[in-house]
Amino acid sequence: MISELAGRQHGVVTRAQLAALGVGRGAFEKRVAAGRLHRIHRGVYAVGHKVLTRNGVLIAAVLTCGEGSLLSHRSAAELWRIGPQSAYLEVTAPGRRRRPGIAVHVGRAAHATREGIPVTTPARTLIDLADVLNRRGLERALDEAEYHRRDLTGLAPLPGRRGAGALAALLAERRADTRTRSELEELFLSHCSKHGFAWPEVNVHVEGRERDFLWRRQRLVVEVDGAQAHATREAFERDRGRDAELTAAGYRVMRFTHRRLTREPEEVAGQLRRAGAPGAPGPRSRSRGARPRRPRP
Repeated sequence: MISELAGRQHGVVTRAQLAALGVGRGAFEKRVAAGRLHRIHRGVYAVGHKVLTRNGVLIAAVLTCGEGSLLSHRSAAELWRIGPQSAYLEVTAPGRRRRPGIAVHVGRAAHATREGIPVTTPARTLIDLADVLNRRGLERALDEAEYHRRDLTGLAPLPGRRGAGALAALLAERRADTRTRSELEELFLSHCSKHGFAWPEVNVHVEGRERDFLWRRQRLVVEVDGAQAHATREAFERDRGRDAELTAAGYRVMRFTHRRLTREPEEVAGQLRRAGAPGAPGPRSRSRGARPRRPRP
């Protein structure tokens, strides 16, 4: 029974669990003395040997903090594969605990189970990470969560939390990245005007498919990608296939997201210039009294 329990818990058991199986004090001490149980944390023992897998290390940290405890923060991010292996062991527990080598956060949280380990949900994990990571670290964790299709139901800043402002700003930015195609197109055209580029043709067919923008003489195609329509694996493969068609036909293809257009406008402008995007015509090249007009779709 001990072996079966340890097998479900990545090689570790608690003293309370052993007692529930009928292992009395004398039998427990005899097993410890014989090297059949090895103390890992207070009240937590490895069965048979001291060498634990990483999951064994993680669940041992949860078990020593008592009932209702959950792996959380950077340790939860590691388990959900949305963050790297951390030097920290972090647990959220309903009451204050002091455990050497473990950062214990007091509180209750939405919980899940992954690989047999009680852990905060992906959404709650990101909320907690906002308190302990810088903006870029949080952004990368959110990117990984979306890439791995984690359930982010309930992801929203919690009032009073240290990272609430950073998380709110990041989520607002990502919601903007799912805006409709026409809004993204307007943003790109505004970018062209601001940085002195001639307006390209819009929604024009090239090599049998409709493309977002085309500078025909320069054989330069630009596509603007919203996260909602281009985030899936199928969309990624489809986009690359369409780009390959254009490349084979002698066109250059550039792709920009809402985030890049708003956060890195100068870099985007520089890339367009290096790719040969033409400048807007000077005033002498326009007819007298004529005003620049947007190309018709």
